[in-house]
Amino acid sequence: MTLPVFFGCAFVAFGPALALFLLTVAAEPLRIIILIAGAFFWLVSLLLSSLAWFVAARAGDARDEALQRGLLVGGVVLSVLLQEAFRFLYYKLLRKAIEGLVALSEDGCCPISIQQMAYVAGLGFGLMSGAFSMINLLADSLGPGTVGIYGDSQLYFLTSAFMTLVMIFLHIFWGIVFFHGCETRQWWEVAAVVITHLIVSGLTFWNPLYLGSLLPSYLLMAAAAVWAYVLSGGSKQNLHHFLLCLRSGTTPPPGS
Repeated sequence: MTLPVFFGCAFVAFGPALALFLLTVAAEPLRIIILIAGAFFWLVSLLLSSLAWFVAARAGDARDEALQRGLLVGGVVLSVLLQEAFRFLYYKLLRKAIEGLVALSEDGCCPISIQQMAYVAGLGFGLMSGAFSMINLLADSLGPGTVGIYGDSQLYFLTSAFMTLVMIFLHIFWGIVFFHGCETRQWWEVAAVVITHLIVSGLTFWNPLYLGSLLPSYLLMAAAAVWAYVLSGGSKQNLHHFLLCLRSGTTPPPGS
């Protein structure tokens, strides 16, 4: 069962994000650069939070369980704050890049909008986050060993894959909302992203009560998806038009 578990969990965690990459990013070199840079910014935030965790864990008493749990909670909070801080720094960098692209273009227009940048940057954040969340678990799923042989849940790998999936999509939606908040100076939108990121990360402390972490996370993802859709210019009318085009087999015109 090791190979089916490996491929099943891999496709659950990364299949939808891979489809988004192939359909919306892979054909555009500029978008690929933005995605890679976004992944790098997330990686730097992880490096700094890991360094802080390493120093704090070394300085504390490894036998003090209360202290170690406090360090774990503090490490999660610090990691989330650093991720959002680097998201803001990346927004600032992309804003400078837009000004440079406009100055170099012949028609005075940027070849990519800030909303598109937010989407691609969020996808980069999410893919790198998912890779670090699942890579060790996928390696372990190849065996040897049997999940749940000592009475633990046999759904560990599958629930981890679904949690990775929701985090990837949340990073996409958070990126859109975060960038919109920065663009319009609606700082409460930025604060909402940080708070929901903290909530979703904190929900993982419910594990191994997986329903307590997965269900609220997916509900928050659905709310974030609707919010990001509206901020990107979406409406009931163009969604209805898109669904009608899908049903009739036609392609919706650009901008619809």
